[in-house]
Amino acid sequence: MKAPRDVFGETITAISDDYPNLVVLCADLAAATKAGVFAVQHPEKYLNVGICEQNMMSVAAGLASEGFIVCASTFAVFAAGRAFDQVRQSIAFDSYNVKIAATHPGLAVGADGAIHQCLEDIALMRSIPNMTVLCPSDEISTAEAVKTALQTPGPVYIRIGRAELPKLYTTPFRFEVGRSYVLREGRDITLAACGIMTYRALLLADKLAQKNIFCEVLDCSSIKPFDTKTLIQSAKKTGCVMTVEDHSRFGGLGSCVAEVLAEQYPVPLKIIGTNDCFGESGDRETLFDAYGFGFDDLTAQVEALIKKK
Repeated sequence: MKAPRDVFGETITAISDDYPNLVVLCADLAAATKAGVFAVQHPEKYLNVGICEQNMMSVAAGLASEGFIVCASTFAVFAAGRAFDQVRQSIAFDSYNVKIAATHPGLAVGADGAIHQCLEDIALMRSIPNMTVLCPSDEISTAEAVKTALQTPGPVYIRIGRAELPKLYTTPFRFEVGRSYVLREGRDITLAACGIMTYRALLLADKLAQKNIFCEVLDCSSIKPFDTKTLIQSAKKTGCVMTVEDHSRFGGLGSCVAEVLAEQYPVPLKIIGTNDCFGESGDRETLFDAYGFGFDDLTAQVEALIKKK
């Protein structure tokens, strides 16, 4: 069990020597985002801009315009929300080489409450032209997503979880932009998930197998660009799709999947996410149960969806 945010700090530090022009920026959250690990090892390539995320994105754009690769780290609610204008106007417009490492997304933040539980960041970032959006699901995919982001030209938004998660992948593993991964094959329904909900989808598949419902589980860790081919192949096999994400049901993974299926292969679809609401303070599992991510609720949704085939 390891938190993706810990992996981010370790990975960006470990590969720094491979990128002499890499600069890491932080908005006074180094201990939480784990950018502090980098700061200790490479103080000459690190800058804390203070609690001013908008300025951080503008500084990132300026450095990138001079040939630096910039990694800007802060919480998702600040990276996507507070600094949206600077990300759009200063970074994405000119497709600058800035990698936004956004930690602490979704209800999984737990006790930090509604103002920190960003449930809109995927929707905001995938709407920006030139922006790549990644949402890795465990420590190995997070490490590889960070490495891939540094190798990918232009702006990249990486949604990095706070909660500890078990390994879903084994090394060697290569994270590919624009690819989803089939973690479990099935015949009755496709469960498409990202981030922390990928592991939850696998647990749900285990529970449903006891009821002779066999789920195909997709880790849709590249939100933009999206792997249309893998989704359609799975939908053709199973005949229905349910998406699960720690994000609003509007504009995130579910919307992305709906767009693909509506245009290319319509099948019954259920989007599981938060319903046009903010979060609240509480234990993570208690919040998941309260907002429709409990296993009893998810099982009922799967059974209802399969009947629509």
